[in-house]
Amino acid sequence: MFTLYTPEKVMSNISQKWKTLSGEEHWSSLLDPLDIDLRRYIIHYGEMAQATRDAFNKEKASKYAGSSLYKKNHLLSKVEIEQGNPFKYNVTKYFYGTSSIPLPSFLVKSLSREAWSKESNWIGYVAVATDEGKVALGRRDIVIAWRGTVETTEWINDLKFDLVSANEIFKDNNDVKIQHGWYSIYTSDDPRSPFNKSSARDQVLEEVKRLVELYKNEDISLTVVGHSMGAALATLNAIDIVYNGYNKPESTPKNICPVTAFVFASPRVGDSDFAKLFKSHNDIRVLRIHNANDVVPHYPIMIGYEHVGEELAIDTSKSPYLRSPGDIQRWHDMETYLHGVAGTQGSDGEFKLVVKRDIALVNKYTDGLKDEYHVPATWWVEKNKGMVRQVDGTWLLADHEDEDCMLK
Repeated sequence: MFTLYTPEKVMSNISQKWKTLSGEEHWSSLLDPLDIDLRRYIIHYGEMAQATRDAFNKEKASKYAGSSLYKKNHLLSKVEIEQGNPFKYNVTKYFYGTSSIPLPSFLVKSLSREAWSKESNWIGYVAVATDEGKVALGRRDIVIAWRGTVETTEWINDLKFDLVSANEIFKDNNDVKIQHGWYSIYTSDDPRSPFNKSSARDQVLEEVKRLVELYKNEDISLTVVGHSMGAALATLNAIDIVYNGYNKPESTPKNICPVTAFVFASPRVGDSDFAKLFKSHNDIRVLRIHNANDVVPHYPIMIGYEHVGEELAIDTSKSPYLRSPGDIQRWHDMETYLHGVAGTQGSDGEFKLVVKRDIALVNKYTDGLKDEYHVPATWWVEKNKGMVRQVDGTWLLADHEDEDCMLK
């Protein structure tokens, strides 16, 4: 059902070309038309980002609403991206987000009144390539995946789009300005929350620092991924890592790890000074994937904001598999984006699925496929919505796997 690979050829090409595929040459000549290996590479990282949504507990009746449904060592198997996939990872860290300014509840407040945490939501994870994954990828890859919004575009109307100084990140550069909502989610802590006594930023950087030091004698890459809100946070996180030197082992600072962000449906993150700062660093690359009819990458619609990195333009309205004309939710949906990456033929071409990615995935959270394919709409749900029958015949909502230590 998920991405189909021809392992030997794919592994050989990607392991040999990983620096190029990660943007060493800014994806020159690879984007239009889209290189076949880069397609698979982008889809791989898109699936790592999508895992954060597939595992997110959004059931308001659950006291665990706002957490991950699965423990770390089950995450990638439970969201079904391990099967047939040579790119193997271990999830080493879950991290959580809160905010110091009023924000929509689906971003940072628990969805449940009797919640596991009233102040925080699970917002992503850190994973590192296994020894087997390292062979397929050509290096020890560290992935940081940021969750997007639960409700597709609610943040457009709910978030404040003022710019604020990002001096907590760029301590010697007060000119750099970041969108207030993203900056707050990224840098806020909350002493009331067992999950956010430190900010999402600090949680991630602590783990990155540990892993970069642990694997300092190997070829390492840092790949940051996200969709929508998660794309904005991933962009900010990637620049933070490079600016503050977290891509360098403390003991061998000359061993600089390249940092790449693959971001889908990303809104603008910062101002022109933010863009200048990004361009001034040579060991960071950002590839923004933008679906033609998706409005989110145009936000905030305010003077002063600028995108960073390179853009891969796709247009899923050309897909013969999808309903026409579509709508704002379907154009923005992550699975629609990955369908577009699998089949786009560039600005002048028609649509052809050259990566065999099951079209049924388009309907995980939408009703985007034409009726003739007989795929139910919004089919990605936990069995019985997490209700489990007990030995006495009663039913219990059991939709959460406890970690040995929830804060790791």
